[in-house]
Amino acid sequence: MNKVIIFPTDTVYGIGCSIYDLEGMNHIYEIKHRSKDKPLACLCYDLEQIEDIAIINDKAKKLIQAFLPGPLTLIVKTNGNVKEKIGYETIGVRIPDHPVALKLLKTYGPMLTTSVNESGEQPINTYLEVKEKYGAVVDEVIENQYPSSNLSSTVVSLVEDEIKLLREGAITIDMIKNVIHV
Repeated sequence: MNKVIIFPTDTVYGIGCSIYDLEGMNHIYEIKHRSKDKPLACLCYDLEQIEDIAIINDKAKKLIQAFLPGPLTLIVKTNGNVKEKIGYETIGVRIPDHPVALKLLKTYGPMLTTSVNESGEQPINTYLEVKEKYGAVVDEVIENQYPSSNLSSTVVSLVEDEIKLLREGAITIDMIKNVIHV
């Protein structure tokens, strides 16, 4: 799939493209006026897709099994293939708990994704607003027929040995620590 689409997830609307679509990736940065120093996260269908793009240690695997699909993004090291093709040393991975997003990911594979908004602004999370503001600059906007939380995912870095909370959402640091017994 070489196109940029906006689609619903269990948290907020995402704007995304195939993980290896460099043109699409650059277009997302342009649309959002986002610095290329801020990597895009990658939504995946399942653990197998995550393991195709990232190095997953035991802590990450426990968190994936406990919270995904769901509103948790794990920052992990990329594998050599991803590093070589898109230049990311690390990547945020997540499995959304939303039927539309999961269908897209199962069909097209992992997608580089971020929230739909100007960089630094609050996410836009209603179909009509998204369609009006971004419909002309993306290939497709998919309407949400299912509930979303309107709360961004919790983001945790597992790049070093310690767990580092980067953004707290519905999943708290205490919930994470309970799973990996820190």
